Amino acid sequence: MVLAALIFATMGVCVKIASAWFTSAELVLYRGLIGMLFLWALARQRGVTLATPYPGMHAWRSLIGVFSMGAWFYAIAHLPLATAMTLNYMSSVWIAAFLVGGALLAWVPVPGRDGRVARPPLQGALVLTVLAGFGGVVLMLKPSVGESQGFAGLVGLMSGLTAAFAYMQVVALSRVGEPESRTVFYFALGSAVAGGLVTVLGSSTPWAQWTWAHAMWLLPVGVLAALGQLCMTRAYASAKTQSGTLVVANLQYSGIVFAAIYSVVLFGDRIDAGGWAGMVLIVGSGIAATVLRQRSLPKAPAEEH
Repeated sequence: MVLAALIFATMGVCVKIASAWFTSAELVLYRGLIGMLFLWALARQRGVTLATPYPGMHAWRSLIGVFSMGAWFYAIAHLPLATAMTLNYMSSVWIAAFLVGGALLAWVPVPGRDGRVARPPLQGALVLTVLAGFGGVVLMLKPSVGESQGFAGLVGLMSGLTAAFAYMQVVALSRVGEPESRTVFYFALGSAVAGGLVTVLGSSTPWAQWTWAHAMWLLPVGVLAALGQLCMTRAYASAKTQSGTLVVANLQYSGIVFAAIYSVVLFGDRIDAGGWAGMVLIVGSGIAATVLRQRSLPKAPAEEH
């Protein structure tokens, strides 16, 4: 997940540069098309067929993932960037809420042999690391919502909620045996379809004017998006337990740290003391979550970490 966060932050730099010549819908379209080609070649090299016995599950993952992306883009257009980023990164908090709520709903208070009733697996310490990491995100980004931005704020909140649904669907797909390349391929397909429809139907002049020098920035956008999705999918697929999923969700915050470093080094932005404190809190919560995970499963097989 840390590698995925680094790749997505690098992709964000390329998107920022390419957005000078391409609309958001076009970027989603080309990101999907290039990702499909890359994943088709990768699947063929690995001997993985793209035919799936679970088209409905892939359709839901693509639909909810593309909806989340579209809601995030809308929030970025109508809210301060820091606010839109914070609301989208609430996906990790939503995942923690889903896991805790699911544990409570599934818990049956049956006494054990000693007559005591076992507690449901709420993973309280790991949930606290997720909340601490989100606190670091708020410190770094300092979100704010104006008087006329209520609807956009609600849309941004929905982007984080639907992203959590998409990540949980990735876990479900991994548990039925779907390989990462196939899962990411169908998400790229959904992105290409959605981006193409919005580009053609959403504007009277759908295609921006660009040169091949501009178009060269689309290649890293598509390839890095596919690589980041592969790493993210592998991370959630490897999280076979509730605690593992919480660790992965928490480590997603590291993308904010990488993005901040890029903004300072490449674009000359400044980070105040609160931002540096938030960065330390994000990194510290990720380390704490990993340590807690390893202590809770000291004899777990390596593939479960």
